[in-house]
Amino acid sequence: MIAMKRVYDPAAKEDGYRVLAERLWPRGESKVKAKLDAWEKEIAPSNDLRHWYDHDPDKWAEFQTRYETELATPAAHATLDALAERARHGPVTLIYASHAGEISNTAVLLRLIQERIAPASDR
Repeated sequence: MIAMKRVYDPAAKEDGYRVLAERLWPRGESKVKAKLDAWEKEIAPSNDLRHWYDHDPDKWAEFQTRYETELATPAAHATLDALAERARHGPVTLIYASHAGEISNTAVLLRLIQERIAPASDR
């Protein structure tokens, strides 16, 4: 199972493996309180893409395309595959800082990992 949760929401046992996929540490949050198992900066959007996008809903479709292009590296694929494998065996929660999670990089990661988890017949 794979899910998303805002870093500012309390951690819960049901979250399972908690992973942050942000380039920058979330403002005002302590590392102890975040209770992360991993911080996967290499699958976060580049600074250039992050600044260009700026969570503008009008840029959402183009952001997804550009972000997936950035994720087309062996290292990113390995990280996404590892998260998908972990999610096949227990809960994984992608942690994000944005106010708009539904149009965040984490929403893209969630979709990509769900696609990796889905049986080939569902794709």
